[in-house]
Amino acid sequence: MWIVAAILVALVAVLHGYILVLEMFLWDKGPGRQLSGFDSEMAAATKPLAANQGLYNGFLAAGLVWGLILGRQDGHGVLVFFTSCVVIAGLYGAATANRRILLAQALPGALALAAVLIAGR
Repeated sequence: MWIVAAILVALVAVLHGYILVLEMFLWDKGPGRQLSGFDSEMAAATKPLAANQGLYNGFLAAGLVWGLILGRQDGHGVLVFFTSCVVIAGLYGAATANRRILLAQALPGALALAAVLIAGR
């Protein structure tokens, strides 16, 4: 089960790395504007806010990678913490910004968290 958990966590980390790139570097370009649905003026106006969000997503990705590097036993607590953070961020984002975040962020995080918990120590 640890292999499944590690794969799910790695996929969530990659997702958050991708979100970092979208929000920090591509927010006012095609991919970022497609994600947000903003016109060029709104994308330019919100670029600093998006970059800040992107940085936080990068921290989530870094924490997940850190937990994976630590391995099954030593990384268990780190993985539980960071996958829980992903789920909470996804729930909050779905409640306050866009319900799609529930499926795009919270669900993958919850699946990874469940796998980590099942894999145990």
